[in-house]
Amino acid sequence: MHKLNTVAIVGSGLVGSGWALVFARAGATVRIFDGDAALRARAPARIRQMLLDMQGAGLVQDVEEPLSRITVCDTLAEAVGPADYIQESVLERVEVKQAVCAEIDAAMRPEAICGSSSSGIPASAFTEALRNRSRFLIAHPVNPPHLVPLVELVPAPWTDPAILPALRAAMEEWGQAPIVVKAEIEGFILNRLQGALLNEAWALYEAGLASAADIDLTVSQGLGLRWAFMGPFETIDLNAPGGIADYSARLAPLYHNIAVSRANPRPWSDAAIRGAEKERREVLPTDQLQERTDWRNRRLMALVAHLRSQPK
Repeated sequence: MHKLNTVAIVGSGLVGSGWALVFARAGATVRIFDGDAALRARAPARIRQMLLDMQGAGLVQDVEEPLSRITVCDTLAEAVGPADYIQESVLERVEVKQAVCAEIDAAMRPEAICGSSSSGIPASAFTEALRNRSRFLIAHPVNPPHLVPLVELVPAPWTDPAILPALRAAMEEWGQAPIVVKAEIEGFILNRLQGALLNEAWALYEAGLASAADIDLTVSQGLGLRWAFMGPFETIDLNAPGGIADYSARLAPLYHNIAVSRANPRPWSDAAIRGAEKERREVLPTDQLQERTDWRNRRLMALVAHLRSQPK
């Protein structure tokens, strides 16, 4: 498959801007379009600030070089027409994705690939009627994609199988950490894992067993420290003298009992949501959410810089 040198971004919000930075810093030519003219106009300044923040954290050496590879286009066809790869990052609604992907389908070259940043809607829900439907799949990032490298590649039933290894290799060259989800499943992999933890966190909170702050502390100062550089299987492999089989022999019954105790899960209750919202707003007023988000991104940058400095 040909090299993916020119990339189009359709949708220039937070995720789309992050994607543009990913591709530009890796040397690709990037063409951005957004149906909202105001968002298009703000994209270069937003990406410049993101690069300045990364430069301050030692994650990029130069700001102007990647910026010079980014062009904001006035029409979708202008952005998509020359592209080898298209990253669609529009609103997470089926009808919006159907409409935008139909426009992409009409403008793209037949050999181009289009990945959707969908976090839960499968590609089969909005690509079935497309002429080039075999060239479409999910390429779901973690927000912000320029700091958190995971990308979930999820094919539709009609996606050309040859695209997956080619796009996985390209994503790795672009500095991302792609995984392949072998069939469509609601929530893909990341959100199913995140959802399992969230559902248990809400159940513990609603039962009055711990505050939201203490549940958060359990992850940030416990589980999360290991999870920053290893996954659940490697974690348990190293947590028993005999490895994963030894750990399973010791603790599999406990985890089974925990799972059975949640055999009839309930939706997050309004009362629990109100309680957690009150607790969080006492710690972090609504008007400080953006400031704290910026703090989170700086912490992510510091963590990424540290992990890059360590041997594999």
